[in-house]
Amino acid sequence: MSHEQWTAVDRYFTDLLVPSDPALDAALEANAAAGLPPIDVTPNQGKLLHLLARIQGARTILEIGTLGGYSTIWLARALPAGGRLITLESAPKHAEVARANIERAGLSDIVEIRLGQALDTLSQLDAEEQGPFDLIFIDADKPNNPEYFKWALKLSRRGTMIIADNVVRKGVVIDEASTDPNIQGIRRFNELLAAEPRVSATAIQTVGSKGYDGFAIILVTESNDSLS
Repeated sequence: MSHEQWTAVDRYFTDLLVPSDPALDAALEANAAAGLPPIDVTPNQGKLLHLLARIQGARTILEIGTLGGYSTIWLARALPAGGRLITLESAPKHAEVARANIERAGLSDIVEIRLGQALDTLSQLDAEEQGPFDLIFIDADKPNNPEYFKWALKLSRRGTMIIADNVVRKGVVIDEASTDPNIQGIRRFNELLAAEPRVSATAIQTVGSKGYDGFAIILVTESNDSLS
């Protein structure tokens, strides 16, 4: 099978199950116009995140890595009345584009963008006692994924769902000799995940218009206090 065929199958399911949406379409157009990298989740992956958040019954969501806010909109739309989402972005230009996209989608009242290096803003969230969050989506710089996972655990409760994107990296994740810091970051993340007794996790491979990659899906099974 080819990338062209994966893309065609993506288009088939998107056309059937993910109708065109003005706010989401405008967000992608604004991202492209601003020169943001085209690394958003695909529409059917955005719908997957939305459905997982609804299945989880999430009232509080933390997103690590905003980009232009496309996945943010999908996740925020899953929240019930009174829900809130905090999204972390290090690049001022990305945050500016995301803020406009989120406002256009009518979600400014429930979405807060925190600008700064995520490891700093995660520490601030902890100091502010913002957690625990019901769902945490990790989709930022991959070398720091191990640290993001540690913070996600700290900001979780028993029953929190953690989702991490881009854990397959076109299959190169299995190359233990890779010198790519992205691959090494993902491998360290996976090893931490395997050794962590407070979670139950799996990973799924995905193919589609963005190529070959995958998600890790993690359920926190024990509270932070249980092993202290």
